[in-house]
Amino acid sequence: MTLNPDTDFSELATIDWRGAKLNRAQLKAKLPRPEMNSQTAAEVVQQIINDVREHGMETLKDLAKRFDKVELEHTRVPQAELDRALNELDPQVRLALEESIKRARSFAQAQLPQDVSVEYGHGGTVTQRWVPVRRVGLYVPGGLAVYPSSVIMNTIPAQAAGVTSLALASPPQADFGGLPHPTILAAAKLLGITEVHAMGGAQAVAAFAYGVQVPNDQRGDIEPVDVISGPGNVFVATAKRLVKGVVGIDAEAGPTEIAILADETANASFVAADMISQAEHDANAAAVLVTDSPALATAVRAELSTQVAATKHTERVQQALSGRQSAIILVDDLDQGVEVCNAYAAEHLEILTINAAEVAARINAAGAIFVGEFAPVSLGDYCAGSNHVLPTSGTALHASGLNVNTFLKAIQVINYDKSALAEVATHVINLANAEDLPAHGDAVAVRQAH
Repeated sequence: MTLNPDTDFSELATIDWRGAKLNRAQLKAKLPRPEMNSQTAAEVVQQIINDVREHGMETLKDLAKRFDKVELEHTRVPQAELDRALNELDPQVRLALEESIKRARSFAQAQLPQDVSVEYGHGGTVTQRWVPVRRVGLYVPGGLAVYPSSVIMNTIPAQAAGVTSLALASPPQADFGGLPHPTILAAAKLLGITEVHAMGGAQAVAAFAYGVQVPNDQRGDIEPVDVISGPGNVFVATAKRLVKGVVGIDAEAGPTEIAILADETANASFVAADMISQAEHDANAAAVLVTDSPALATAVRAELSTQVAATKHTERVQQALSGRQSAIILVDDLDQGVEVCNAYAAEHLEILTINAAEVAARINAAGAIFVGEFAPVSLGDYCAGSNHVLPTSGTALHASGLNVNTFLKAIQVINYDKSALAEVATHVINLANAEDLPAHGDAVAVRQAH
């Protein structure tokens, strides 16, 4: 696709909310979002889940042949292949991965919550202990790109949490003899993951959730996990939703998105480059600029026309920026801009304004906030130390990015002796009677009688 560098990139929609007095409900209803219809996907995915539960490895083999064009005997990647992938990894890529691992590990270790304990009088104690889940399934997609960074972002918090059993799944690749991409294998090896499976899509999620047993071939066994994390396409996201409850999940990740809150001080070249950086993920990626400066909006359009024409994935970027999910939103001032951004709840939010740190402090809904012109989203994707697995589609209103707590559970421990129970026995009995559950009170009274 060829673009005229003199155009103003008119494919990117403009939403003018200057002078508008929109309440929160109106804002949320009018914000640009991708059009998603997961009903068909749900029907297909449920059948895949059922087939994996019933037929196990045979279904995994059949789907690998149908979707990935590879013949598999089993899904487990031999250790020798992990070793070879790391030995053959480009040294510069290895250095970059090692730096990313180091920074991510430092941040994850700092997130570990502390156990707490409260004493009630003499002989009564309530404690909350944080305990890691036993086993985690990590999913790393294939598709349009290769994501060794997602191996890091999913693995490091689980390891920091103390998870001792980690299994990674990534789609088999016909170009690599039915194995996942070698850079994925190399990243797994760097992180000490020894259990890697060549399986992708909804079937990988189902295998992790329910397990796969292969008689007379323990190499093919896949033990069920407690939590599944990692991004993927609509089929992976739908599968995670359908198995939620059987296992824990990190989130149902939708298409990636970037919002940029910028004023007249922002560099239009930086804004355009950052919008393109997320738009190159896929045609459904969202890029939204919120600004009170019409002059900046015009300058960004000009920069987009030039930069989109020059980028590698021009057609993909063009599709994303011209979709209903991408737009320039004009607002009266930064106050309104903050209100819009808090309603949008972006996966990635950049603040490119005067006093950017102060503006960022007013944001209460975003997966991650990137403050100032030298903190682009791509920094967070790879080497900031933060995690790039973040809530999408407005779910940052209530959800958090992947972190150590995703792989921890809080267990409350109640330890009361007889005298401590006596202090509240009457209250327990009275509340039990008020709820018409007298046997609850009797369970206390019988102890007071002994």
